[in-house]
This record gives sequence, C-alpha cells and structure tokens, in this order.
Amino acid sequence: MIQINGQPYTWDDPIIMAALIAGAAVLLILILLIVAVRAAGRSARIAAPLGKQIQGLGGYVQQLGAAQERLQGGLQTVSDTQANAQAQLIQSMEARLAHVQQNMQDRLADNAAKSARALAEMQERMNATLHGNSKQTTTSLTQLQERLASIDKAQDNITKLSGDVLSLQDILSNKQTRGNFGEIQLHDIVSKALPADAYSMQSTLSNGKRPDCLIHLPNPPGPIVIDSKFPLEAYEALRRATTDHEAKEAARAMRVAVKVHIDAIATKYIIDGETAEGALMFLPSEAVYAELHANFGEITRYGFEKRVWIVSPTTCMATLNTMRAILKDARMREQAGAIRKELGLLNGDVERLVTRVGNLDRHFGQARKDVDEILVSSEKAAKRSGRLHNFDFEELGDDKTARTVVPLLNPER
Repeated sequence: MIQINGQPYTWDDPIIMAALIAGAAVLLILILLIVAVRAAGRSARIAAPLGKQIQGLGGYVQQLGAAQERLQGGLQTVSDTQANAQAQLIQSMEARLAHVQQNMQDRLADNAAKSARALAEMQERMNATLHGNSKQTTTSLTQLQERLASIDKAQDNITKLSGDVLSLQDILSNKQTRGNFGEIQLHDIVSKALPADAYSMQSTLSNGKRPDCLIHLPNPPGPIVIDSKFPLEAYEALRRATTDHEAKEAARAMRVAVKVHIDAIATKYIIDGETAEGALMFLPSEAVYAELHANFGEITRYGFEKRVWIVSPTTCMATLNTMRAILKDARMREQAGAIRKELGLLNGDVERLVTRVGNLDRHFGQARKDVDEILVSSEKAAKRSGRLHNFDFEELGDDKTARTVVPLLNPER
C-alpha cells in the first residue's frame, strides 16, 4: 500500500504498475547512459553512433518524461475521480443507510404497535379464558358439591339398605319371622289383585285350621286356600354345596322339605264341600321357585298329584288376576235378574219418552202453523198502517173489503 497526494494505492493497482514500469525504464536508460559513457572512451568508432543513440535515448527520455507527466496527470485525474466517486458513494451509502434506518425504525414502530395490539388481544383472551375457566370451575365445583351431596345421600341410603338387609337376614334366619314375612308379602299381592271382600286372611276353617289366605270363589270351584311356605334352609344348603355329596344331601333335604309342605297343605286346607279341590302353596322367593322348576320337576309333579300348585310372587299375581275375572263373571251372573229388571224399566221409560216426544212434535207443528198465520196477519196490518200513514186512500178504495165512498150532493140541487 502506497499513498500519492493523500490517495492510497495498492501495489497491484494498474496505475502503480504503470508507474513502476516507467521508473524501471528510466532507470534502465540511466544505466545504459552510464554504460555508454564508459564505453565512449574505449572505442572512438562507437562514439558517433553512441552519440546518436544517446540523442535518441535523450529524446526517448524526454518522451518518457512527458509520458510520465501525462501519466502523473492521468493518475491525478484518476485519483480525483476516484475521490469524487468515493465521496458520492459515501453520500449514497449514507442516504441509503438513513433510508434503511428510517425503514427499520418504521418497521420497529409497526412491529411494536402490532405487538402491543397482539398483547392486548392476548390479555383480553386470557382474561376471557380465565373468566370462563373461573365460571366453569365454579359450575364444576357446584356440580361436584351436588354430586357429593347425592353421593352422601346415596351412602346414607346404602347404609340404611345395609341395615334393612341385615334386618331381612335376621327375619329370614328365624322360621317364625320368615313365615310372617311370607304372609305379609302374600297379603300385599292379594290386596293389589282382588277387592277387599273377595278374600280373608287367617280365616278359620271347619277343621280349626287357619290358612294364610282364603279366596272366596263361587262354586265351582269354591273357596281356595293360599298358604305361604319358605324352605330357605334347604335352598341355602343347596347353594352352599361344594362337593357332589353335599349337593346330593342338600337336594334330598330340599325334596323332603317341599314334600312336607305340600302334604301339610293338602291335608289341612283341602276339605270336601267346603273348599276347592286344590290349594296354592306360595313361595316368597323367585329363586326358590325357579330352582324347583329347573332341577326338581318331580316335586312339582308331586304337587299336581296332591292338587297343590306351587306359585311364586309373579305367577301368584297372574293366578289372582284370573280369579278376579272369575269373580267378576260370577257377580255379573248374580246381578243378571236385577239387570234384566232395570232393562225392562229402561225400555218403558224409552217408550214413554218416544210418545211424549211425538206429542211435543205435534204441539210444535201447531205452534208453527199459528205463528205463520200470525205473521201473515201482522204483514197485512203493517201494510194498511203504512197506507193510512201516507194518506193513500186510493189504494184503500181498491181493496175489496173497503167501504163505498158516497159522493156529496150539490146543495143547489
């Protein structure tokens, strides 16, 4: 790097290289002059041509000096041009830098405004979201409290139900209380299916026995007994059996217990001439009833032989509905005479009603005729009244019923 007139140039710059070449040429010329001067003393023959060469070289040197001056002027011009270009470039760069800076400031301001708006919108959304979350949280907490209250209530119900189950277990564990349970269930079913005068609970028969329920059916078939039995111990033993031996023993105990109940009902509650030819054994448990019909078919057939039909709460309700239809039909037959009498009276009332309606129709016909005649008379009277009001005596004279008008005599005659 060299500096000429305050302008820096690099060694590889063309101007500098041209200047170096010119300087090297001048230096070479000087060296040649020196060599020529030294060689002038050696050979006189060479002096004249050498002088000519020197003169030529002097001309060349002058030309080189002029060229150097022109080169220096060109370098100065180039330097000035480059300085001007550099100044313009600097000004242009400064203007562009200012423009870029202004654009950057505008963009930064725009981005700042957009960021502020986005931040405000985000804050609003966050506030709305927080408000919604708060509302949802409040609603959820309210619903949670309600559900917890429902759970507490259900827990209380479960606790109460557990107590009821324990009470039911206590009831079923005792034969006396288990019998009372079956009687209560039977009474509830019968009271829902039949009218109050169609049955009686714990009524005494002629043999002194008191069945749980006696249905007052007409003959035939006659009053029929329903007695509640509950072979729970045998059924539970059958359910608890884990080996074949235990299962066989429990099944044998089940058959014995049910047969004992069937025999007791057939012996105590089927009386010729007093009750129906059969009776019903009520089992308060659908599970026991299903077990008998599924695995103890011979027991049900034994009941058929003894005319004792085993019913569960469901089949008992169906049977009682059939009995209600029988009672309704019997009562209809009992009231058939009264119904025929009432129908006869109703027929007489209808005949009298028809006669009176005919008389009333005749009266109405006569009344309509009288009203029509009254309307005709009223119309005539209205016309006459109108003519009198308008002094229209000529029209009155035309009437056939009008009197003849006698003309007045001339007094002169």
